[in-house]
Amino acid sequence: MHKITVLLVDDHVLVRRGFRRMLEDDAEIEIVGEAGDGDQAVELAALLKPRVVVMDFALPSMNGAVATRLIRKACPEVEVLMLSMHSETTFVRTCLDAGARGYLLKNAVDLELVDAVKQVAAGIEVLDPRLSKVPEQAGAPALTTRELEVLQLIVHGKSNKEIAVVLGLSANTVAVHRANLMQTLGIHNTAELVVYAIRNGLASIS
Repeated sequence: MHKITVLLVDDHVLVRRGFRRMLEDDAEIEIVGEAGDGDQAVELAALLKPRVVVMDFALPSMNGAVATRLIRKACPEVEVLMLSMHSETTFVRTCLDAGARGYLLKNAVDLELVDAVKQVAAGIEVLDPRLSKVPEQAGAPALTTRELEVLQLIVHGKSNKEIAVVLGLSANTVAVHRANLMQTLGIHNTAELVVYAIRNGLASIS
């Protein structure tokens, strides 16, 4: 029997340990690696080529959406199941647009994780059933997937040139995205942009 190989990505060791126990209780699933941040996730996905990457959205170095885009670009055969505390439509859309096959809310993931991994491995899109019951944030500005990726990297203090390398863009294009972010959010400098992103859960600071 071919087992479903899984890479676990979460910056908390105890969380990864819990997910490992949960998944390895199923005879059809094998954990082939663990990563603690987005950079490591991208590296290990390319090295191990798991069938499924189970990934937390809020990661050090880059968020799960950015990591997903890079993983899917390098290894299109690898599926990604995103775990997140965020139920807002913006986050879900960002992750799916980046190439994630599934999106589960982290607060009750223990009940659904095994089945979700199997469905994602089979190429079936999995969305947490609670998502449809959660209204979209009233008045939340709509940011594109690329803008959210740029925003995450701005929060980590990266320059336009550094962001361009990560996302495979020109520095000028990154500058345009940065300007669009500020205009959309009504913000006039980078420090305000970083504070807004963190307060509104659009990016992780760790």
